[in-house]
Amino acid sequence: MADCVPVEAEHMKETGESKEVFQTLKSQGKYVKLNVGGTLHYTTIGTLTKQDSMLRAMFSGRLEVETDDEGWVLIDRCGKCFGTILNYLRDGSVTIPESRKECQELIAEAKYYLIDSLVQILERKLSKLDEEYHPLCQVPVITGLDEEHQIVSTSLKPVIKLLYNRGNNKYSYTNNSDDNLLKNIELFDKLSVRLGSRINFMKDIVGRGEICCWAFYGHGKKVSEVCCESIVYATDRKHTKIEFPEAKILDETLNIMLYEKR
Repeated sequence: MADCVPVEAEHMKETGESKEVFQTLKSQGKYVKLNVGGTLHYTTIGTLTKQDSMLRAMFSGRLEVETDDEGWVLIDRCGKCFGTILNYLRDGSVTIPESRKECQELIAEAKYYLIDSLVQILERKLSKLDEEYHPLCQVPVITGLDEEHQIVSTSLKPVIKLLYNRGNNKYSYTNNSDDNLLKNIELFDKLSVRLGSRINFMKDIVGRGEICCWAFYGHGKKVSEVCCESIVYATDRKHTKIEFPEAKILDETLNIMLYEKR
């Protein structure tokens, strides 16, 4: 780091309330050590006082600041966002997060430090994100072969269908069958969210006697299926068993992605 130079007098006008702190900052030169929520930053008095904000008030003597034994100025706020705040104060530009959640977090910090110009930039971005928001995927629920054929024949992407209908059973279920049926539905929902941009998904909640079955379609025709039901025999009766063959389902999902049109 370059040699520190004395702080300009106009930056360090003392109020009497925090004389000791400002004397310490003066002795450090123009560089200030900041501990923001456990994250350490080095910057200059000039950067911190560039805009009319809470930081200017803190480092021009209008507000009291707290330091630790090593001279770090303590600010009890989010350290993750403070680097972005500093970069904006340095050159007036900001890398705006694409995530709505991260954008909201940064807005909260900018409002705390009273940096109005940054708040306006971020709120415009947030409004744009809200306008552009679309669900990650839309999963149609079908009830017949005509609907299935229409989706499969017109889809430009591979298609995965999960058929489930607990009421189609003629016998009693084995102990783990309900849990496994739910696991199949949960896996389908996860895959539809993660792969919805590359694969079309649909649910069949009626079926033609089946209880739980996956079907995989490519180029308008069925390529494979994974049936998750079987009949098992007890001492004097039959039972329906629902399984959760996760590895096989994931293998078939990877295989059907080979049918993507590139």
